[in-house]
Amino acid sequence: MPNASDTRPAQRTTTRPAAGVPAPRRRTGRLVRIAALVVGAVLVLAFPTMAPNAYILSAGIVVLSYACTATAWNFMGGFTGYVSLGHAAFFGLGAYGTGLLIRDVGLSSFVAWVVAGALVLLVTIPVGIAALRVRGASFVIVSIAFVLILLLVFQAWGSFTGGSDGLVVPRPFPDLLRPEHHQVFFYLFAALLAVMLVAWWAIDRSRFGTGLKAVREDEDKAQSLGVPTRNYKLVAYVVSATFTGLAGGMYALWFGDLDPIFQFSIMLGAYMVLMALLGGVRHLFGPLLGAIVVGTGLEYFKLEFGDTQFHLVATALLLGIVVLFMPDGIIPAVSALFKRFGPQDSSIREETAAELLERNRVAAGGAAEDDGAGPGGTTPGTTRPGTHPTATEEDGR
Repeated sequence: MPNASDTRPAQRTTTRPAAGVPAPRRRTGRLVRIAALVVGAVLVLAFPTMAPNAYILSAGIVVLSYACTATAWNFMGGFTGYVSLGHAAFFGLGAYGTGLLIRDVGLSSFVAWVVAGALVLLVTIPVGIAALRVRGASFVIVSIAFVLILLLVFQAWGSFTGGSDGLVVPRPFPDLLRPEHHQVFFYLFAALLAVMLVAWWAIDRSRFGTGLKAVREDEDKAQSLGVPTRNYKLVAYVVSATFTGLAGGMYALWFGDLDPIFQFSIMLGAYMVLMALLGGVRHLFGPLLGAIVVGTGLEYFKLEFGDTQFHLVATALLLGIVVLFMPDGIIPAVSALFKRFGPQDSSIREETAAELLERNRVAAGGAAEDDGAGPGGTTPGTTRPGTHPTATEEDGR
């Protein structure tokens, strides 16, 4: 037989604001990030016109190429936690693949660039299957061995690769003067970097990205929970290598003179790791910030100290500072500093005296009505356990 509780209107549930950062502050933070992104994009696009000479413009291209390689590395190192010091192998394969396809096959410059990127993708699949069977220091050693093998092959195979004499890649825009050539490639590198950043952002917010982060935090636990860790790592490795190969191919088209000692240099792979760690591997713009700091420093030291190896000493000191004082990178360190000295978030919802009085009044009024409701399965003066009258019930009566 129906009782009073069956005929009551559905209780209205009210959602309290989530504890933590207030909504206005979140909106302000989002607007600040958007404004910073717009300002950064404007500065990048305006840099070729603001550069005082061709050398500064070429240095900007070098920094952008570093940013592309560090961001490409971060698809593997940042998401999965696997540190590879041999990503220069894919950079060199992309560069030499582009140059050889132009010279021997006769493809146009940018068609050869795309085909070389596809070839790097195909080569990376079996290499990744073999390399990702190990973890930790063993993976680092395998990555170093791969780049050293390619260095020896491309140095020794002089009839095909040019050997130690290098390989000259024809310029894609032969009619342009050197400054205009630099300007075009600055925008091309910027466009490639933008594609990488959008891809990283999309993966970071996808289910695939969540699986990769689970691998980074605890691979064994992620595998026990059903995450296909082997396939996820292989996809991340292939994406990272392909983007690195595309960056190498773009460098070959811009610079035009390839040397296996540089293209397959372990130092180049170490720079990728340093830049990503310096900015913050878990942040979208971490590798970009690290590339700006490290790339600018390297160019300055090379210009200041000539052919000496002082820039390597400076790089080692910078790496030591990062490891000791900013192990998570610049962006997380600065964010933590702002949180420390900024307004502190409270985990307890603040409630004014007026809100508390109103809530108690409504609760008391609802309890009084329940005391007078006899037919609903309760006796006068008692309240059904587990029920709390709401403002909707009070209005409905």
